[in-house]
Formats: sequence, C-alpha cells, structure tokens
Amino acid sequence: MIATALVTTGVTGVAASAQPAGKPPACSTSLPDPRYLVLFDGGTARPAAAQEISDACGTLTGYYPEIAVGVATSADPEFDRRLGHDRAFSAQRAVESQRGEPRQDDTGADGTQAMITTSPAAVSTADRTGEQWDMDLIGADRARRANPGSRDVVVGVLDSGIDPRHPDLEAALAPALSAGCLSGVPDTSPGAWAPTASPHGTHVAGTIAAADDGRGTAGVAPGVRIASVKVVDDDGYILPEYAVCGLMWASATRMAVTNNSYFVDPWLLTCNRDNERVVFEAVRRAVDHATTHGVLTVAAATNEATDLADPTGRTDGVRTMDSSCKVLPAGLRGVVAVSAVGPDEVKSSYSAYGLGVIDLAAPGGESKTTREPAESDPAPDQPDGCVLSTVPGGYDRYCGTSMATPHVSGVAALLASEHPSASPQKLAKLLTEQADALPCPADYDLDGTGAQDAYCEGYAPYNGFYGHGLVDAEAAVDDSALPRALALPGR
Repeated sequence: MIATALVTTGVTGVAASAQPAGKPPACSTSLPDPRYLVLFDGGTARPAAAQEISDACGTLTGYYPEIAVGVATSADPEFDRRLGHDRAFSAQRAVESQRGEPRQDDTGADGTQAMITTSPAAVSTADRTGEQWDMDLIGADRARRANPGSRDVVVGVLDSGIDPRHPDLEAALAPALSAGCLSGVPDTSPGAWAPTASPHGTHVAGTIAAADDGRGTAGVAPGVRIASVKVVDDDGYILPEYAVCGLMWASATRMAVTNNSYFVDPWLLTCNRDNERVVFEAVRRAVDHATTHGVLTVAAATNEATDLADPTGRTDGVRTMDSSCKVLPAGLRGVVAVSAVGPDEVKSSYSAYGLGVIDLAAPGGESKTTREPAESDPAPDQPDGCVLSTVPGGYDRYCGTSMATPHVSGVAALLASEHPSASPQKLAKLLTEQADALPCPADYDLDGTGAQDAYCEGYAPYNGFYGHGLVDAEAAVDDSALPRALALPGR
C-alpha cells in the first residue's frame, strides 16, 4: 500500500528568543505555512528526514523514501536557506507571488459549470463515434474491434479529476486506485480525486477509455481501466509536489501507463540549476522510479508553439535559458513526449516541437490548415477540427497537446494488454517502431503571410515536428507489426 511510502509527523519548529550554542536556531512563524519540496541524500530514512526538517523549523508532512524526496511546511522565512536553496523550494510561494486570475486550460472552463454529471440518464445516447475523426486517423476504431484492451491494464490519468458518474466512463473508472495529490501526498477519499474546477481530466479520460457501446464516444482502449489521479488544483496549477505524488502513487499501485497532459509549474521550462534544480531533480527521480517499477510515462509537449530542442539564450523576462531547461515531465529521459496534429496530419499551430524531444505525434486538433478542406474533414458545425470526447453531462470538442497525449496513452494500454510482460522501455519502443512516419511539411505557412511559422528539422522517419511519426493503434493489435521491437534483448 502507498502508506508504506509516506510519513506524517507532528514535529514542528518552536519559536524562541534565543537558542543555546549548538542548538537549532530560533524559529519564526511569520509565513502562512507554505509547502516545500525537499531533496535528501539517497538512503535517508524517515526519522532522519523528519529530524532534519524539524531542526530547520519545519514539519515533514510526507516522505517518499524510495526517491529521498520530502514534502514539508514551514512558517519560517529562513527554512529554505537553512536547508540550502539547492535542496528546498516552495513552488507554492512562487506561484502565489505571481498569481492573478485562475489559469485556463485547453477547455476554457470558468469554474461555474458542474464537474460531475448530475443526471447520467439525461446524457445523450446518440452514437457520435462517426464524429471522431481522430480515432479514424490512428486506426483506433479498427483496433478496438480486434482488442479493446484488458481490464488488468490501468492507465493513471494525472489531471484535474475524472467525472465518476459519466455513463461512458463509469465502468472503466477504478475508484480504489484513484487519489488526490493536492497536498503532495495521496488522499484516496472520493472528494480528493473528483473534478471540481475543470472538465479537462474527464475529456482526457474519454479519449483513453470511453465505452464502445454504440452511445456517445468511444476511447482508444475501452476495455482497460482508468484511475483518477488529481494533480491539478482549482486555479489550474500543477505544483511539483502534486506531480511527484501522482507518479509515486502510480508506481505504488502498479499502473501500466500514466497520462500527463500538463507541464509542472511554476515555469514552462524548468532548468537543472540553482533552486530550480529542486523541482527538476524531484520530478526526474519520480519519473525514473516509475519507469523502474513498470510504469510508462506519456506526456504532452505543451501548447506554446516553441522549439524545445535547445532553448539556450531564450528568456522569459526573468530567466535566461540554457540547455538544461526542459518541459517537465515531457523533456525527461524515459518519457514519451507527444506533439499534436490536426485532421490533415500537419503539426497543430500551437503544438511545441523539437528534434530529440518529440517522440510521437497524435491527433490534438487544429483551427488553422495549410491546405484546402477535404470532404473527410470535420463539418463546418464542428468547430476548428478539435477532438470530441467526454465532459461532465455530455460531450465537447477541445484542441491541445493535452488531447493528443491520451491517444498515445490509449495505444500504450493496448500494447500492455497484448504484451503484459513488456517493460516500459519495450512499450515505448513498440510505440515508436509502429508509428506511421510523417515527413516535415514542405511549406509550414499557416497564416498565408509567406513566412514559415516554425521550422522542422530531421527527415521522414524522425524529425522535430512528429518524432517517429503518428501513433498507430491498429498496429498495436496486429501481431505482424511486433517482431522487431519484442525481439530486443531483455524482453
């Protein structure tokens, strides 16, 4: 159980006017108990970690001894200095110092609508799979007829929560494996993992595993199970302790795949330097632990239309980037990073890209196009060619790399169903070897100005826009497509 990986302690710092020589310093209580992520040396035991946090005027609220990462609170403004700025960092303080209006995700949710279906019987029963151009593009409609996926395979949806009452998702949802991570430690109570401010996680979940029952939409792998792992707070932020908690929970509960349609705050690109190293290293350790324990991490490339290959010299107005700066978790080794394409199989205008970063492309939708519409394109009343999937109370279309990523997670789940002993590395190899290669576009002038909107490096089998190509669901269930990858040593 996950409880074996966590520790909660009541030890707190005590304010005093003076301390004897050799004793911990006097502790202040001038801050409103912000939360910190703390790095420890490998092998540090819980009691030792708790004592070190206490000596620095803090309280250890959670600890992952497998990766030597802790979550702590402290009201003392000197807490991080006492431990070292390269060991303790509060993303919560950083976000709150710049917090304005709640951040909008791909759904544009304003927080006023219900996030849980109030009347399942009122959800339309019309078959809308004919509107799912995205499923046709990757052969998912044909793949699920051959193999819809196994109930033994669980995909963790690390997101804003999954609607537990949506009729397309209810049978796939695994409540016992679901948890909320907004304190940095897992909380399995239903209220902790249910959505409260955004339909984002419900939409993502539908792309992976919505029921193939002739009603509504159908997912890539409707036979697998999904777990709601809430890592997005009500203001739309994903603090690093949320992500670490989610990845560690997925490892502890033996999920096969995690879908990560987000980037870790407080920066778009996190650099492996200065106090940012705390965030970078903690998330890296969590991803590596997940991979070692059989979990494949699939992540969105983000929607900033930027080249992620080498940000050296780029500035965000406060920091100047170097080659260590990466989108987390998509930029980490062992993570399958996903870019988005529209119905025409061209990189979506918003999608980030980068040679050596992007592994696969998948349908995320598009509002711009480089060619004249074809008869097979979405009809005019289907806005922007976005992806149709489940939302509380029904269905809706959204665009984003967040929508592309669950297509890859769904195909990974099909592969895990077909090959239950395959490691994350083998699943990733299968995904990339079976992908349909997409060459760099000859002309990427989306707005017709005569200037290229982005530059694609590489060649047809592997490039910065599409990585190894468009993910292929049909190949995942076709034994003839498998031998090369599965013959690798260490199978």
